Amino acid sequence: MSQHPPPGAPGHGATDQGEPGHAAVVPALPDLPEATIARLPEYLRALHHLAEAGHETASSEELAVAAGVNSAKLRKDLSHLGSYGTRGVGYDVTLLVDQIENVLGLTQRRSVVLVGLGNLGHALAGYAGFASRGFRIAALFDVDPELVGQRIHGLTVRHLDELPQVAAEDPIAIGVISTPAEGAQSVADRLVAAGVTGILNFAPRVLNVPVGVDVRKVDLAIELQILSFHQHRKSSAAGPAGLTALPGGLTGPGAHHSTDAAEAVGS
Repeated sequence: MSQHPPPGAPGHGATDQGEPGHAAVVPALPDLPEATIARLPEYLRALHHLAEAGHETASSEELAVAAGVNSAKLRKDLSHLGSYGTRGVGYDVTLLVDQIENVLGLTQRRSVVLVGLGNLGHALAGYAGFASRGFRIAALFDVDPELVGQRIHGLTVRHLDELPQVAAEDPIAIGVISTPAEGAQSVADRLVAAGVTGILNFAPRVLNVPVGVDVRKVDLAIELQILSFHQHRKSSAAGPAGLTALPGGLTGPGAHHSTDAAEAVGS
């Protein structure tokens, strides 16, 4: 983790529009658009790769290519942080890492619990990316008697009934749900009751949570369906020969009820 002072500290203001020493004034925690928040981790990962490759500075074009976005969008996102880089030089990689880590709350380690130790949960428990980005897996939970008591990646799987005790001993920042869909809401309720206000949900269902609890959903099937749409669209552009048969005999891009065909792909 970075040990530099957070943005806004004396001597750590980002230069404004390339004017050396001109600090941009931004709140410690600016109110960012959701789309910008979603891209900040991508920028951070790209910056870490650039730093590991020995880069001390990076232009907006270099950073945009590394993050997979266009440079205009990147500059606008970073301007929300008060970071404009230096004309002719670019962004200071170390300073920008500090700024993004501070905004994302990565300057402190956060405890994470994982509920559901099936195949996906087992893989998540061993994911090295958590620790490298400031997240500590504090406990593993399940309700299956065959799993409770097992050692998985250095931690003993505990019964979900022990969640309140664990939360009392070590406040939990985030709960990860990797249970089957039918058990996910009950797990979410128990996490909320234990004081957890951030949930990462891998179960394929929508969770109902109180105001003040943030939920991020990861559904691999939905991502595959979105990719399927793009594949279908490319096939449509190639003409009837490239199309897969659809319900109702719809084939060409100009066929009647083409909107219904698109809905069928995403259903």
